[in-house]
Amino acid sequence: MSDEIKHECGIALIRLKKELSYYEDKYGSSLYGLNKLYLLMEKQHNRGQDGAGVVSLKLDAEPGVPFIFRERSDSSNAISFIFNKIHEQLLESKFIDANGLEEYTRLSGAPFMGELLLGHLRYATHSSSGMSYCHPFLRENNRMSKNLVLAGNFNLTNNDELFQKLIELGQHPLNHTDTITVMEKIGHYLDQNVDELYEKLKKDGYSGEHTQNIISKELDVATILQKSARQFDGGYVMAGLIGHGDAFVLRDPNGIRPAYWYEDDELVVVTSERPPIKTAFNVDDARIKPVKPGHALIIKKDGTVTETRILEEKEILQCSFERIYFSRGTDKDIYHERKELGRLITPAVLESINHDLKNTVFSYIPNTAEVSYIGMTEALGGELDELLALKPRIEKIAVKDAKLRTFITADNARKDLVSHVYDTTYGVVKPGTDSLVVIDDSIVRGTTLRNSILRILDRLGPKKIVIVSSAPQIRFPDCYGIDMSKLGDFIAFKAAIALHNDNGTEKLLQDIYLKCKENAGNKEAPNFVKEIYAGFTDDQISKKIGELLKSESINAEVQIIYQTVENLHKASPDHKGDWYFTGNYPTPGGNKVSNRSFINYMENRDERAY
Repeated sequence: MSDEIKHECGIALIRLKKELSYYEDKYGSSLYGLNKLYLLMEKQHNRGQDGAGVVSLKLDAEPGVPFIFRERSDSSNAISFIFNKIHEQLLESKFIDANGLEEYTRLSGAPFMGELLLGHLRYATHSSSGMSYCHPFLRENNRMSKNLVLAGNFNLTNNDELFQKLIELGQHPLNHTDTITVMEKIGHYLDQNVDELYEKLKKDGYSGEHTQNIISKELDVATILQKSARQFDGGYVMAGLIGHGDAFVLRDPNGIRPAYWYEDDELVVVTSERPPIKTAFNVDDARIKPVKPGHALIIKKDGTVTETRILEEKEILQCSFERIYFSRGTDKDIYHERKELGRLITPAVLESINHDLKNTVFSYIPNTAEVSYIGMTEALGGELDELLALKPRIEKIAVKDAKLRTFITADNARKDLVSHVYDTTYGVVKPGTDSLVVIDDSIVRGTTLRNSILRILDRLGPKKIVIVSSAPQIRFPDCYGIDMSKLGDFIAFKAAIALHNDNGTEKLLQDIYLKCKENAGNKEAPNFVKEIYAGFTDDQISKKIGELLKSESINAEVQIIYQTVENLHKASPDHKGDWYFTGNYPTPGGNKVSNRSFINYMENRDERAY
């Protein structure tokens, strides 16, 4: 993606079912679990750039012996930093020596040598950074079963409401983030269940020290989650560890956020994507299952696994943006879907160049658009059968210089640096004759196109530049995990506003603003922002986007082509979550956020809508 937007967080959970010595005997190291966690996190590194965290939980620890270990980092190489710190602690504990040899005499006290491991990759959606914001979060208690570890990939649209509920329950949350709200909500019902079991066991004559094992067996994780999540509005995958050894992964009822799991006789593993499990454990795709929407994967201390319904399933609207951009392209289904996106948009591309393949160069903007580009070139091959097998001119035009970072904060200087982040390949475009077609996976803000890419492509001297987005026009904010909450940032929204200005229909914007204001407290209010786009065709908005992105310094004709929503659903039929493009939100909170975002725009408030 040429535009920078915030990514999705990622999780990795491992439950080892055997004694650590088992993995030493079979795989050569009792660090097997930690090594696999490291691999799972690195294979999802694209999902977290702001920080990372790891928690290890030991089963059956003796009183006075630490059993939960956590390490977090907000450094640029957070994963490596964390695992280096873990290695240092193992050296200090003398569990391993300087040569990496393990000393089992110290196993009981060795840090991070637990059967439950939880890793998290953070990409901030609240523009807040620092280690204190990195998951996993830890809620500590001196009663083992009241300890709670939580990490997830989620945003809740009704966090203010949930926060107020906690206050009504007599709590005093440490801060207002949805992670703390969720953790305290689950923690409240966890405490309640533990206390109820404890009081019952005491009445039955059990002494306090003998209640723990019974509580760990009888704790009703499903009911705790049902009570906690019934008011959640948003997209989420939440992974939790409970102090005595239970674990869970909860997925929202619309299936907005993804999670996959695999189990055998040695372990249970859950990740945000399927390929990391396949790579790390060399298993067939068919054995890796998605966590069902509205369900929780519950792993009890004894290792038994159940997938339990927590909330009634709603319309399944899995996020399509996951398929277009975030998820790893090595997944077999995602690979084919991205190719199909490229194939389906090819007819519009051919029309834009009047089918003049002889005088057109095709390329892509690295790197996630490459698979769609392959699909487009394959579709061009079909066209060429009818044109005497003319060889298409396929080149790598734009190359990003990974060494350059846009760290200069002064706007003018920063724009100058941005314009040099991409290099071009010279000598492959015939100046004044050739058209240049470049496919990108999506165009969100258009900032990088306007300030950098179009300028450097124009230096090659094409008569026409066609920028192709394999995704439809992004018109509406996201509120379920991706940091796209400000309408005023979207180039499609700016184009619609410009069209209203051109047509003298600005009064409609004021009318929509008043509707949004009047219904600010109405949970059932529709998404009024849809009305802004209703009077224009997709082609009208795309044409206006081209006009907005072309500066006076650009000599070539510029055309922007977007994928249609219909073709998106053809390419990815099982992932129908398209609220970014259509404004059809799966939860009432989505409509609220969209309307709030428009209010912010009209009132010149540069702030998030949730």
